[in-house]
Amino acid sequence: MSKDLIQKYNIAGPRYTSYPTVPFWNKEGIDYNNWINSTKRAFIESNQTEGISIYIHLPFCESLCTFCGCHKRITKQHGVEQPYVETVLKEWDLYCDLFDEKPRIKEIHLGGGTPTFFSPENLKKLMDGILSKAEVCEEYEFSFEAHPNNTTKEHLQTFYDLGFRRNSFGVQDYDPKVQKTINRIQPFETVKEVTDLSKEIGYTSISQDLVFGLPHQTKESIVDTITKTKTLKPDRIAFYSYAHVPWIKGVGQRGYDENDLPSAEEKRVLYETGKQMLYDLGYVEIGMDHFALKTDSMHKAMETKTLHRNFMGYTASKTQLMVGLGMSSISDSWYAFAQNAKTVEEYTELVNAGKIPIFRGHELSDEDLVIRKHILNIMCHFETSWKDDTMQFPELQECLARLKEMELDGLVQITKNGLSLPEHARPFVRNICMAFDLQLIRNKPTTRIFSMTI
Repeated sequence: MSKDLIQKYNIAGPRYTSYPTVPFWNKEGIDYNNWINSTKRAFIESNQTEGISIYIHLPFCESLCTFCGCHKRITKQHGVEQPYVETVLKEWDLYCDLFDEKPRIKEIHLGGGTPTFFSPENLKKLMDGILSKAEVCEEYEFSFEAHPNNTTKEHLQTFYDLGFRRNSFGVQDYDPKVQKTINRIQPFETVKEVTDLSKEIGYTSISQDLVFGLPHQTKESIVDTITKTKTLKPDRIAFYSYAHVPWIKGVGQRGYDENDLPSAEEKRVLYETGKQMLYDLGYVEIGMDHFALKTDSMHKAMETKTLHRNFMGYTASKTQLMVGLGMSSISDSWYAFAQNAKTVEEYTELVNAGKIPIFRGHELSDEDLVIRKHILNIMCHFETSWKDDTMQFPELQECLARLKEMELDGLVQITKNGLSLPEHARPFVRNICMAFDLQLIRNKPTTRIFSMTI
């Protein structure tokens, strides 16, 4: 990767888990009844053909990882578990009341926070409650995120018995200095134990998250981390760029400053070193930040062009309706987005009042829907086309003009009817999406609200 090109294009930009991105949602929000109607429409259009997805946000953690940008609640009081599970199930009841038939679930993902903060008993209660009101599609995928330090054999067995076959462990980096700085102390032996237990129980897809660009991280620590990871051979690896956004995430990321972070050049070396090591181990790059073995469903989805991206990141299949349950969860009906209240207290109060607990959202215009398709194509398949009239929009030529310099730099190939990214240009995928982002172009932020693109 060219050092000059990185310096040229390493600017602040969205990660495109949605379009429009959250900062550019309608300022007036979404009308409650419009969200209800949008959800019903999406359910009617898709439940029988593809089923629905559910994301459940379990926000509690026992300690603060200072690199984390997620919505969480730090507590060691496990008495919060049962009331929260009961509230999530009440919210699910509210959604089920909208549907005129049983939902068919294709995908469930539990994120956080730390889902394994919850006891196996409470997790079973949660899932039994969800599944009691639904059918499960023939081809489904249930997955959960887990902290290696508090994931027990009982957790893994309980999830497996409930139908989960994929899990994801946050590793980040094995260097003791890095771990101490980000307050995430977990020895390799701990990660190995939960990985081995997962394989022993029968999980078919094990994922691990690695992060480059963390404070005090070096090339040597990346090499050591991936060398250790090699011995565990997870099916998927997310190799993320650390997003340093203390102006958004506050006290956690202010525990160190930018002087502790690798320089842009050092970060480039970390990325290239890690990426090449993953290639050498047989991993294939999937979309942005993700790598998978050829035997994994994520790789198969890339080959069949069924890869999808939403608020859960990349998924191996698409559903039109994704219901987000729990504090701060985001739901997606394709025609609209809606986010739940961001505090446990407000979320609980709204659910107990019999209301789906949204506090903001966005109804997509016809223009939004077209741009969303282009950005999804670029993020998932590294190409898009406007050959079909339905994929054209008035500003298309202006968008392509903004890509002219990237085309001259060999980062995008533009034809009469479409564009594609050569493999070496994949690190610049966010920049290419930004050329299509009419919301960003029309409402250019006056302050920095996004992480750097590379």
